[in-house]
Amino acid sequence: TVYHAAAYKHVPLLELNPVSAVVNNILGTYNLVNAACQNLVENFVYISTDKAVRPTSIMGATKRFSELIIQGFNKKNLKIKLACVRFGNVLDSAGSVVPLFRKQIKNGGPVTVTDKKVIRYFMSIPEAVQLVIQAGSMSLGGDVFILDMGKPVNIYEMATKMIYLSGLKPIINDNSGDIEIKIIGMRPGEKMYEELLISNDSIKTEHPRIFKATEPMQEFEIIKESITEITKACSENNVEKLKAILSKNIDFN
Repeated sequence: TVYHAAAYKHVPLLELNPVSAVVNNILGTYNLVNAACQNLVENFVYISTDKAVRPTSIMGATKRFSELIIQGFNKKNLKIKLACVRFGNVLDSAGSVVPLFRKQIKNGGPVTVTDKKVIRYFMSIPEAVQLVIQAGSMSLGGDVFILDMGKPVNIYEMATKMIYLSGLKPIINDNSGDIEIKIIGMRPGEKMYEELLISNDSIKTEHPRIFKATEPMQEFEIIKESITEITKACSENNVEKLKAILSKNIDFN
């Protein structure tokens, strides 16, 4: 079994470096699946993200296109079981907001939040690993599994609670306190809230926290043609052409 979790995932950085994002996240995925098929790998599990749903960022668009690659290869090659597992943020993973807030609190603040209304889904590392392995084992080929992330968390409230849990008080409305919570504004490509389903339809599985999405797939030949176009656009460093190719294949604004 191959678990493909190698991707650039920092949303604002990838907005500034779209060609690198596409080369690593899309062409890297295509090459890896192709190699897995050629070497008769039995199972291939692609780790996706809630940012792939109606993407507004280059990062999300590359992950959504990679989901289509997985499904396209599945139609072409029935000897390998290919699946996608889509979920939200993992607590304490690299780049997670939790270690960032912890560091900012330790340094005396400010704790930086993009917007008071921003919400995100979270699960722990053990939860994520266990559910990914279980979802992969249930694959019949070409599936997009959705992990139940529970209720979304308000990031501003999370920052406030973390300050209190550190034995300190947040500075609210310029009143007395220890740590300032600074609203810095939404960064390029970021969403106010994330979703896990493109359509509103999902199918229950034998696991109570794993669901299967029912979403349109792309034919392998169309994917292969797009990969050729993407490779050429990357070699030319043509960002506008890259975005046009992505928009042609997925719902990308």
